[in-house]
Amino acid sequence: MKKLVILLLLVVLMVPLFAGAQQEQATKKPMVTFLMPTKEQPIWLFQGDELVKLFKEKGFETRLEYAEDIIERQVYQIENAVTLGTKYLVIAAVDSYSISDAVEKAKAAGVVVIANDRLIMNTKAVDYYVTFDLYRLGQMQGEYIERALGLDAGKKGPFNMEIVSGSPDDPNSQIFYNGAMSVLKKYLDAGSLVVRSGQLEFGVTATLAWDTAKAMARMDNLLSAYYTNDIVHAVLGAADCVSLGVISALTSMGYGTAGRPFPVVTGQDCELTAIKSIIEGKQTMSVFLDAKVLAEKTFEIIDAFEKGVALKPDKMYFNDVFDVPAVMYEPVAVDKDNWQIVIDRGLYTEADLK
Repeated sequence: MKKLVILLLLVVLMVPLFAGAQQEQATKKPMVTFLMPTKEQPIWLFQGDELVKLFKEKGFETRLEYAEDIIERQVYQIENAVTLGTKYLVIAAVDSYSISDAVEKAKAAGVVVIANDRLIMNTKAVDYYVTFDLYRLGQMQGEYIERALGLDAGKKGPFNMEIVSGSPDDPNSQIFYNGAMSVLKKYLDAGSLVVRSGQLEFGVTATLAWDTAKAMARMDNLLSAYYTNDIVHAVLGAADCVSLGVISALTSMGYGTAGRPFPVVTGQDCELTAIKSIIEGKQTMSVFLDAKVLAEKTFEIIDAFEKGVALKPDKMYFNDVFDVPAVMYEPVAVDKDNWQIVIDRGLYTEADLK
């Protein structure tokens, strides 16, 4: 009888422990894996850090990996994330067209796939897309050229402009180009803007892999061939990485002096070199894509999936197979007057810019 009483007491004591364990298991948040393309561009480091920080605060288990722009590495990372029990996979693709098979396997295993910044193409295995307003970003670049040259105020020029677009294997690049052209085409048609090289179409102006050296080489050729007796007044640079090459070419050709000032040069991403160039008067503007807001938008998507709530998309983006629902956030134009925003939002410190 004494043994029976002890046993009953042990059972009574163990019940709360089992109940607590079951409750903890029920409330434990699932794993979210973030796959970024590279550490070479600060924007991806900032995005990765902000995503992990927010989701950890919300109680999720997180993983963060970088592929260093190697497609095969990112494919392996996707497969490994599934093996490790990831429920949500947030991918900024190294190559939007080369990971479709891998994400289809992840989707078949029950993983929710969210494309981040770059839309994953040629597959139905994408649940959502989180990005800034791609078309609007291009418009901002075009509008800046429009204002800086006084075209919107009626100046006729003609002003010389060249175009250095993004990578042809990144579907965002065409959208940036289209957005900018929606602003600038009327001036090109009227002759207020002139592309002396005649290289106007996206395919001709594209820069494979967003490569700085390729952008610099092409700009060198353009300046040598078409601007020996004239100057370029504006360069529509799709991003800071290509604009860095443009500025290097311009500098080598004598721009940056009183007699030959730098033209209007656009960009995006607010890379450290670009912010320094803006402060020095070399690059004119960039576009800030706030990783804190991106993280908040990503959480909105995953939180809706966790709660089983239907989320109304801001827009649909066609990935060559179907229209992917997207949640978007607004980019911010940055120039010499407001570059401090990158410090205020934590992208850089004052010391970084010295």
